[in-house]
Amino acid sequence: MAISLKPEHLKRYKDIAVLFMKYGRSDLVKTSGLSLALGDESPEVAAVAPEAGELAADLERLGPTFIKLGQLLSTRADILPPPYLEALARLQDNVGPFSFADVERIVEDDLGVRLSKAFNRFDSIPMASASLGQVHRAEMRDGREVVVKIQRPDIREQIMQDVAALEELATFLDSHTEMGKRYDFAQMLSEFRKSLLRELDYRDEAGHLIEFAENLRDFDLLIIPRPVEDFTSSRVLTMDYIHGKKITALHPIRRLEINGKRLAEQFFRAYLQQILVDGVFHADPHPGNVFLTEDERIALLDLGMVSRIMSGFQDNLLRLLLAISDGRGEEAADITIRMGTRKENFAEEEFTRDVSDIVARHTDTSMNKVDAGRVVLEIQRIAADRGFRLPPEFTMIAKALLNLDQVVYTLAPDFDPNAVIRNYASQIMQQRILKSLAPGNLMTNLLDVKDFLERLPNRVNKILDAVGNNELELKVDAIDEKKLMEGLQKVANRITVGLVIAAMIIGASLLMRVETSFKLFGYPGLAIIFFLLAAAAAVWLVVIILYYDETAEK
Repeated sequence: MAISLKPEHLKRYKDIAVLFMKYGRSDLVKTSGLSLALGDESPEVAAVAPEAGELAADLERLGPTFIKLGQLLSTRADILPPPYLEALARLQDNVGPFSFADVERIVEDDLGVRLSKAFNRFDSIPMASASLGQVHRAEMRDGREVVVKIQRPDIREQIMQDVAALEELATFLDSHTEMGKRYDFAQMLSEFRKSLLRELDYRDEAGHLIEFAENLRDFDLLIIPRPVEDFTSSRVLTMDYIHGKKITALHPIRRLEINGKRLAEQFFRAYLQQILVDGVFHADPHPGNVFLTEDERIALLDLGMVSRIMSGFQDNLLRLLLAISDGRGEEAADITIRMGTRKENFAEEEFTRDVSDIVARHTDTSMNKVDAGRVVLEIQRIAADRGFRLPPEFTMIAKALLNLDQVVYTLAPDFDPNAVIRNYASQIMQQRILKSLAPGNLMTNLLDVKDFLERLPNRVNKILDAVGNNELELKVDAIDEKKLMEGLQKVANRITVGLVIAAMIIGASLLMRVETSFKLFGYPGLAIIFFLLAAAAAVWLVVIILYYDETAEK
């Protein structure tokens, strides 16, 4: 059974079929029935495999959807060989500009105000033009210099139609081909659709600018442009103009004049915080999105592609990065297995061996420097080969780490990311602990304690009623009522002491936020006293449990 060749998708099916034929996958064309879309125009299979750069050029010609798809494929080491990954990573997102008449119409329709009324100046020639939109420099009525990003006319409809065709093809390949079952193209296209929809709503990007500016406020060498919220819509984004140049456009002499190592370290640490602490990170930090400002700071631009990860995933990712940086291959494999899902044909021993080999090989290449991004990409390829599925977040992190390596090496060729990972790990753990003690989390814990205390009397009454009515049944070989009551009393006493300790810790945490002149070790004195009392009580409880339990066993 072949895919249904819907008329509105026919052109895209033909384009995809030509790509498959050109790059050696004519079997997929025949299996899926795409040969029907080619008709009598089937191209001959090339005797020599095309150069990797040709694939990037072909995707550029197919338009915005395929440019974005190529950028996604640049992170899939499990699907494409390294030369193609490198070619797609350099995929240019530069296309011809659309007319200023369209710019004026879109801005006025979305903002509800004439261009001449909203801005003192609005340049008719765009600063840059990409597949989804273009950027114009302007000046607000109050003199504030801004850039205005305008979405291409009807681009959403075009992209959604292309994605629908790709999703139909992906679903068919997953169901009818070994390659599809191996790589799960439908899931990949589902994540691709979500990412594109978020990128097509400029209000999301404005929110990201605000969020990242707040999260990274402690990094004095980083700057995030602020959006002008009243002049922002789903198709128009107005934000601060940043004076600077792309780091890839810097003259070699200029690079010698800046403190590249310091900039690279702070930039790298900022991304570690985004990924491992904040749980929200810029997923596309390629060198073209990174500017060096006139006051020698780093500006992050184009925050349309953002990914979020859960706390448990962050813990495993930190362990994985530490294992890679220390060259511990088997541990890296074990951690990766915890992060994904086993398929029926998962070969665990082979997976562990392959991951250990790739970590050892990269460690041997440079004793001081391992490209974590490239290793993570290789792990993703090994997982697909060995019947193991990693979550979509893993792909986005791999892409971010790979681009991150490129940026820091551009700023400082001798930069060692792994030293930063190792040295910064303890600070990351402190930040994660402090985040867990945030007022919102403390209130959640207090509500849990309140719920437990509210239910405790009722539960104890039920137990005591069952005991009093001789309805309590314990499955034991022999019973001594005296020892049983002593045991229950121990349990009750330990639960009570545990609750008191927990209450003291929570109370002390809340008191830490109360300013007072009484200080101990530089912190509010009363809070520290409660912490010390709680620690002493906890130690005492552990000693009692260990000593008396051991005595009772003897």
